[in-house]
Amino acid sequence: MRLVGTIPHPFLLISVFRNDGRVSVKLENEGYEQTYKLGDDERFSGMEAIQQFVDEHFLEEALNIFVQMHAARRGSVSRMTPAAPDQEMEEII
Repeated sequence: MRLVGTIPHPFLLISVFRNDGRVSVKLENEGYEQTYKLGDDERFSGMEAIQQFVDEHFLEEALNIFVQMHAARRGSVSRMTPAAPDQEMEEII
């Protein structure tokens, strides 16, 4: 897999890869990543076309997925952590 380029974004790392004529777009954000495999469709033959694919609506949906991924991770971690027993404070006279 070869890095073809990146697409600028304020808080996502967006990388475009090509492997055997197939294109993949990878979005990364603080420990989470999404990869969209676009295949060998000739519509995605250049970076300009790929930048059009990664439009405002696409990025909005992808950011929502990152929020869902974070919620799923946080929920799973909290289910793994045993609940703290009720701790009563000693009465100090």
